[in-house]
Order: sequence, then C-alpha cells, then structure tokens
Amino acid sequence: MGDVAVGARSGHDGEEHRGRPVDAADPAAEGAVTFGNDPAAGGDGPPVDEPPRTGGGGTGDSAPKAKKQRSFWKELPILIVIALVLALLIKTFLVQAFSIPSDSMQNTLQQGDRVLVDKLTPWFGSKPERGEVVVFHDPDNWLAGEPTANPNAVQTFLSWIGLMPSAEEKDLIKRVIGVGGDTVSCSGTGPLKVNGKALEESSYVYAGNTPCSQDDQGGQFTVKVPKGYIWVMGDHRQNSRDSRYNQSDSHHGMVPVDDVVGRAIVKAWPVNRWGTLPKPDTFSQAGINDQASASKALTFAPQGVALVGAVPLVLWRRRKASVERSR
Repeated sequence: MGDVAVGARSGHDGEEHRGRPVDAADPAAEGAVTFGNDPAAGGDGPPVDEPPRTGGGGTGDSAPKAKKQRSFWKELPILIVIALVLALLIKTFLVQAFSIPSDSMQNTLQQGDRVLVDKLTPWFGSKPERGEVVVFHDPDNWLAGEPTANPNAVQTFLSWIGLMPSAEEKDLIKRVIGVGGDTVSCSGTGPLKVNGKALEESSYVYAGNTPCSQDDQGGQFTVKVPKGYIWVMGDHRQNSRDSRYNQSDSHHGMVPVDDVVGRAIVKAWPVNRWGTLPKPDTFSQAGINDQASASKALTFAPQGVALVGAVPLVLWRRRKASVERSR
C-alpha cells in the first residue's frame, strides 16, 4: 500500500513493464499511439501515417490570394483630396501665408514679401504683445481708397486652402506698440514712449525716418489703450497710415484684439530674405512691463497655490509607500 507503480500494466498478464521499448509499427503494442480510428486497429479512420484531409477538393487547395493593390492613378485622387483637406486645416488653425502689398513696414518687410502667420497660439488664449508684428482685419475701413485685387478662380481657390496668400481679405500688417492699459505718446520728432519709457527703435524703424511725424493729423499724440485693444504703427513711420491717422474712427485708432489674425513669425519668400520676426529688445526694458508682470502674476497665482498644496500630499504618499516596503 502506498507504493506507486511506474509505467502501465499490460492487459495480457498483469506484468509491470518499466521502461520497456515499444514497437511503433505494432498498433497493438503497449503505449502505441494511433491517429484517429486506424483501420489496422479495426477502425474506419485514416491510416496512421496519413495526415487529415482538408475539405473542398483535395490537394489542389491553396491559401487565399492576396488582395490586388490599387494602381497609383486610382489612389491619386484620394491623395489629392487628403492633401487639400490638410492644407485647409493648417490654414484655418495653424499657419497662413500673407503677401505684403505696400512699403509701410520697410525695411522689416518689403513689398512682395510672403510671411507666415501663427494662428495656433491665439486658440490657447495668447494675446498680442508689444513689439510683435501682427496681421489683423481692417477694424474700421482703414483701407478705403486702396486698390482691390482681382484674383482669378485658381488663385481664389489656392488662397482659400492657404496655398497662396490671401488676396480678397482686407487685412493689414503692423507692429504692436501698446497693449491694453498702456499709455503711448509721441511729441516733436520723438522718441516714442510707452508708459513713460522711451523706445530705442533704430533696429527696425526705416532708415532716415523719425519715430514721430511733425504733423497735426496724428504725428503728435498721447493715447491710453483700452483693455481688449492694441495700438499699432508701421516701421516706415513717414509712409504708414496706422493707428495715428485713424483716431477719428469708431475705435479711435485702436485695433480690437478679436480682429487680430495672428503673429507674423517668419519671412518665407523670397528665399534670400528668409528670416524670423522677433520682438525687439527695447520692449523688454525695465519698467515698461510692470503692469504686464502684475497681470501675469495674477494669472499664474492659482497654479502656484495648487503646486504648494500638492507638495505635502506627495511627501505623505512617499512616506507611506516607504513604510509599507519596510514591513
């Protein structure tokens, strides 16, 4: 009792076989394995050495044929549609090309230059900042009397999807000088001042121009920029009808932030004029951004409070995990 027999018992004489070789050719032999119901063993299944038959017609069956690939010409219309949809999405939400039609931004931008305008960051709440070059919709008929472009159908379509600069939209491009809350002033020939700080503008104002124009139609001014608006001026000060010369309109020369299309970030064409459009350092001088710094501090205060409040919780969780590992 309790002993375990190794091997199997024969059905003939009850003798135990331990490690006895088995003749695989003998279907009746001890431990022989048969496939299906072997005829040699009295069954009606396939022979031992014969693999199971597949249904449907014998040995001529094969794996399903691979699907034939479409020709390039059949796929080309699909690729074109996808490309057009992507171009339209990029133009609408990411980047759009604009053509410079005048000399009002010389020498920063020349007539005929193409610029790429960032349209993505405004979707995330970004607002125009001092020193940026921005494209904006005509706020109050600033372009009255300017020649109107007459693009053909192809140009209109390419402009619509963003592959060509906009030809029909009434857009302007200028540099932001003041934002909401700023006081911008100019007297005599300058310098131009923002919040009482004189701007050093030699790096971008057209050579030979003075920061201010000595005329009564807008060259001399002191304005307070309302919240939600910007004050813009061209870099070619004596050849730019900008905020200075539109103070009699309904916005008093200001541009609503909601009318800003985006910031011009790159001169993309012609190739020999390629370059970025950074903010001049003069707009970062001490004192000019005090109000903006305060507003940013208020903006980021909730995140700071959340971070401070999260520190004790993180430390508690780390301590608890350390105690559990030491058990």
